Amino acid sequence: MKIIFAGTPDFSIPTLNALISSQHQVCAVYTQPDRPAGRGRKIQVSPIKQCALDAKIPIEQPVNFQLDETLNILANYQADLMVVVAYGIILPPPVLTTPKWGCINIHASLLPRWRGAAPIQRAILSSDQETGVTLMQMDKGLDTGDMLLKTTCPIKPDDTSSSLHNKLSTLGANALLDLLPVVEKQQLTPVKQAEVGVTYAHKLTKQEAQINWDQPASLVQRAIQGYNPWPVAHTLLKGSALRIWLAAVTTQAAQDAPGTIKTIKGQLFVACNDYYVEVTELQAANKRRMTASEYLAAHAIDKLTLGHDEQP
Repeated sequence: MKIIFAGTPDFSIPTLNALISSQHQVCAVYTQPDRPAGRGRKIQVSPIKQCALDAKIPIEQPVNFQLDETLNILANYQADLMVVVAYGIILPPPVLTTPKWGCINIHASLLPRWRGAAPIQRAILSSDQETGVTLMQMDKGLDTGDMLLKTTCPIKPDDTSSSLHNKLSTLGANALLDLLPVVEKQQLTPVKQAEVGVTYAHKLTKQEAQINWDQPASLVQRAIQGYNPWPVAHTLLKGSALRIWLAAVTTQAAQDAPGTIKTIKGQLFVACNDYYVEVTELQAANKRRMTASEYLAAHAIDKLTLGHDEQP
């Protein structure tokens, strides 16, 4: 088949690589326009654009699909199929019907749960026990299309959004390779999404990642894991931001007020409203990530309280 691929971030790379290595032809890659990023605001290409450049595949970067010229360019590729993975641009109905067999999307959740922008993070933040990928025939709705294939993946207690992201990106690529022969033979059996159980994975914000220590330790840990690697769970220490990258729930009942720090021989514990969590990796403002023991070697913070603007 002649396949157009549309994607932008790292999550999309395993699928594009799988298509490049398959017997199918990737006739074009669509990705978002180059944009300034980082402190220097230098123009950066997307991970998918770099991948396409390396493979010498034609690249298209429209801002949207409102112009007739943009639609004509798409049609001229005469693709059998368009595969969409975290593209980040809404595809209007004329695009969805341009490829011979339409557009298939790989979505990182078990639809209809967690439609939307941040399904991996929301699954962890909500203490879901499993997630997965859903391959669906795209329609004009937001992740509402008929399902073509589902593959599940357990969420382990130590999974962060980063580790789960890597698992699901590979899972989605493998699932697509299983589905493509069925697409080519036109033996698909689409299944409509249930109307019950629909949840939306809204975009993450930096504000929501501020840690509330006055809740169960298990929820604090889930927040720390869910916001890793972005926006990173954070709190205040002596009025300065402190990022918490990794932590583990202990079995020791908290004997201090929520947010109170307890240090023991290079270990850093913080009281929640039931148990302590042990913070194992953190980052002070304008500093690198470091282990708790590295941080404690240079900072005396025992009995201080996290999460308040003022400290005694």
